[in-house]
Amino acid sequence: MQAFTILTGTVAPLNRGNVDTDQIIPKQYLKTIHRTGLKEGLFADWRRRADGSQDPEFFVNQPRYQQATILLTRENFGCGSSREHAPWALLDYGIRCIVAPSFADIFYNNCFQNGILPVELPVEDIQTLFDRVAHTDQYQVTVDLAQQIVALPEGEQYSFTLDPFRKDCLLRGLDGIGLTLQHESAIATYEKRRAQEAPWLFQDLSSSGHS
Repeated sequence: MQAFTILTGTVAPLNRGNVDTDQIIPKQYLKTIHRTGLKEGLFADWRRRADGSQDPEFFVNQPRYQQATILLTRENFGCGSSREHAPWALLDYGIRCIVAPSFADIFYNNCFQNGILPVELPVEDIQTLFDRVAHTDQYQVTVDLAQQIVALPEGEQYSFTLDPFRKDCLLRGLDGIGLTLQHESAIATYEKRRAQEAPWLFQDLSSSGHS
């Protein structure tokens, strides 16, 4: 997993609350277990009109947001089902940070497991960012995870809170598997000892005549 330290990037606006995971990545795109190629399904039902043509008003269809790495949105982002394809699709598009007043719990947790930083800010700060993005082409902010601040080009700095453990894992680029592998030597030592203490637990049943 890619570590998150300091990110300076263009902000893309999604001015909708209670965005659920079925809207982030609709069910027909869940057939793959790969994390790449999902950006084509990101917000698929919103990026197109009823006739199938692209909606020029939706941010993914606007050239100014093609390189966006920060998504700005409203409350309860990521509600609905627990599908991990939602953060996969956002990451495949290039989003490394999502700024919102609040997130659904499971989606919030999944972000950290995929190298995405979810930042919670007060509603008034979110509104300020929406106003700035609307009036400035390719509006950029800097998100500093170590300092836990969002720095605006006009000089304001918004601080955000974060669980210390999640922060440390993201700074080091460790998901659940990576965190476990930090103890690889101890795990190998334990398995070797258990194999000596209880060798029957490690028998290959396929070669022992059992079916």
